[in-house]
Amino acid sequence: MPFVELDTNLPAGRVPAGLEKRLCAATAAILGKPEDRVNVTVRPGLAMAVNGSAEPGAQLLVSSIGVVGTAEENRGHSARLFELLTKELDLAQDRIIIRFLPLEPWQIGKKGTVMTFL
Repeated sequence: MPFVELDTNLPAGRVPAGLEKRLCAATAAILGKPEDRVNVTVRPGLAMAVNGSAEPGAQLLVSSIGVVGTAEENRGHSARLFELLTKELDLAQDRIIIRFLPLEPWQIGKKGTVMTFL
C-alpha cells in the first residue's frame, strides 16, 4: 500500500490538472503495486525551500511496504519518478528531491486493524 506525497511551492495553477491520477498510475507501475492500493496527495502553493532556494521546486515522499528498502530498488524508482516529475512540473532535476521510506505492515491501519492482519 504505497503512499505518495508531493509538496511543491508551485502555485496550484501551475500544477497540471489530474496530476494526482497520473502520479497514482505511474507509482503503481513503477513499484509493481495495484493502482487501487496507491494513495496520492498533491499539495501545491507551499512555503518551502529546496536545496536552500525558494525558487520553484518539489519534494516527493514515497512510502511503501517491501519495495523501497534498498539503494538498488530506489535508484530505479528515482529515475522513473524524476522523468515523470520533470515533465509534469516543468522543473529541472536539481529542483526536485525524492525521499523513500520503507514501511512495515503494522505501521498502516486499514479496516479497523493493521495490514499485518489483512
